[in-house]
Amino acid sequence: MSEKELLALTSANQNARYSSLDNFIIEERIGRGSFSVIYKARCRQDNSVVAMKEVQILDMVDSTARIDCMKEISLLQKLDHPNIIRYISSVIENNKLYIFLELADSGDLSRMIRNFRKIRKLIPERTIWKYFVQICDGLEHMHSKSIMHRDLKPANVLVTTGGVIKLGDLNLSRFFSPKTNAAQSIVGTPYYMSPERIHEKPYTFSSDIWSLGCLLYELAALHSPFFEERQNIYMLCRRIDKCLYAPIPSEIYSQEIGDLVSKCITANPSQRPDIVAVHKVAKEMNRLFLENKTPNQAK
Repeated sequence: MSEKELLALTSANQNARYSSLDNFIIEERIGRGSFSVIYKARCRQDNSVVAMKEVQILDMVDSTARIDCMKEISLLQKLDHPNIIRYISSVIENNKLYIFLELADSGDLSRMIRNFRKIRKLIPERTIWKYFVQICDGLEHMHSKSIMHRDLKPANVLVTTGGVIKLGDLNLSRFFSPKTNAAQSIVGTPYYMSPERIHEKPYTFSSDIWSLGCLLYELAALHSPFFEERQNIYMLCRRIDKCLYAPIPSEIYSQEIGDLVSKCITANPSQRPDIVAVHKVAKEMNRLFLENKTPNQAK
């Protein structure tokens, strides 16, 4: 992708305050990726705070990396949902691409899971459904736009101070035309990879459902379903392939969590529910806990 094409994309719907980095004060670094650094930045004009992603895109030797980065902007422009990080604008300065995004200022779910693990307490089921239903809401919007996330994990699920979930890090997402619903490349995080992805077979949106099940499991167990001390990549892949994981403690959590996890973490992609079905269960469970009812009381 040429600089001319980059400029054309970044200038679309440009807001004047995002036309120059001089309009922003960088307050702190809040993240880092292979080709990027993310900063918390404050606008000099209105004091608003945003996440500013600095990407060394014009210096990238790998054209695929450049295309992936521009794909992220294109995808973010297609999505408008309260549970997905909002794209604001972008600009090129000093041979770098700067992407301005909505800031989720309370970290991510991986941090919350680590904190609960540190104090040796489990996350209350009420809280799990409160967050999980929002994750499903955002993912259902993506799937309705024919967009797969492809890297769902706690570290990519951000939280605002108001407790609102925001799906982030969409740079691995893939847009599918109505005639295409499968992809070949292996991407994502090993602990959340589905069997078909490990075997380099075509995969569909159901791969996101597998990862969604792994995420729900981790919220309840505080670790990945396929985590085990001192295992190599071969052992990990074998556990994933065989769907070998310890059950969620039924004496602490409802049967509905365990049932939904097992439906999502199924080796055959065609046997997994779609996001609409998963979202329906999450909404009902969240409703019950908001009404201070247990699933058994509702039966």
